[in-house]
Amino acid sequence: MVRRFKIHTIFCLIGLFLWFPLNDLSASDPDTEIAHEEEAFNPSEYILDHIADAHEFHILTLPDGHHVSVYLPVILYSKFSGFHMFLSSKLAHGHTYRDFKIETEGELKGKIVEHLESGEIYKPLDFSITKIVFTMLLAAGLLMWLFISLGRSYRKSGISEPKGLQGFLEPLILFIRDDIAVVTIGKEKHEKYMPYLLTAFFFIWFNNLIGIIPFFPFGANVTGNIAVTFTLAACTMLITNFSGNKHYWRHVFNTPGVPWWLKVPLPLMPLVELIGVIAKPFALMIRLFANITAGHIIILSLISLIFIFKAYIAFVGPATVIFVLFMDMIELLVALLQAYVFTLLSSLFIGLAVKEEH
Repeated sequence: MVRRFKIHTIFCLIGLFLWFPLNDLSASDPDTEIAHEEEAFNPSEYILDHIADAHEFHILTLPDGHHVSVYLPVILYSKFSGFHMFLSSKLAHGHTYRDFKIETEGELKGKIVEHLESGEIYKPLDFSITKIVFTMLLAAGLLMWLFISLGRSYRKSGISEPKGLQGFLEPLILFIRDDIAVVTIGKEKHEKYMPYLLTAFFFIWFNNLIGIIPFFPFGANVTGNIAVTFTLAACTMLITNFSGNKHYWRHVFNTPGVPWWLKVPLPLMPLVELIGVIAKPFALMIRLFANITAGHIIILSLISLIFIFKAYIAFVGPATVIFVLFMDMIELLVALLQAYVFTLLSSLFIGLAVKEEH
């Protein structure tokens, strides 16, 4: 077992007992007891472990091979045995609990499966609070607290003299309204879509920032998860298409100014336009996912250099720390930039759908 502390620092331990118990150090896997023999460091495994979702927050690995983790609730429904709820510590280190186990091989690797008496493997419905789900709930809670406090502050002091939190957030809100929504959707129709645009912007921005913080309860790669970006892009697509007027749909199915032989008898142009209806939100999904994931991979790759060239730690260590700090500064900019790009393009797509024919 590689002797290392992961990115998370010892300060993660503050507040752990407020929510979930720490790992029972005496109940570790017997195979980890021989951790005195170092294994070759595997950077790809290290990186994928950090950017992937999990049923626990790994805090650190002690020199003797024991793991200190915060385990999250597992909620399963099996058509064979009904509902189950327990902490993921029951399944840690390859353990089996109530016939459930985290699969380590094959197509279901990393998923919780149930081993039936017949010898078959069944994948139950998984409603567990994973690392990403927990972080999204945390971000949602922070946003609710932030904007409820902001609303109360406005009721007390009015809007003439923004102070403190108001003074920080008001320029961002006005920017999204005046320089994004009004410009792309129009002054008459933008207010209808402001709640979604503000929610998307702050949700993405907060989760991007949370992903940069390297200790519990932060550090989850939320917007670097394809399921999260797919859901956000799907929301944009649904709002766009349900808001589309007859002019929008005419351009999709009967594009004006296009020769008839591109529409009849083979509907080439309508087919191209329908592909565009899907391709635009697909680009939103991939852009956000790829940019955030790439940033995490670069930072973790730089950290991996310390373990790969540990024989030259005196030379590699300082250079790596400098580069990591530099990348963290860039990631702070990328966190805001990606939230802005997603909001801008979503507003642009909605604007194209509600635009009236001149």
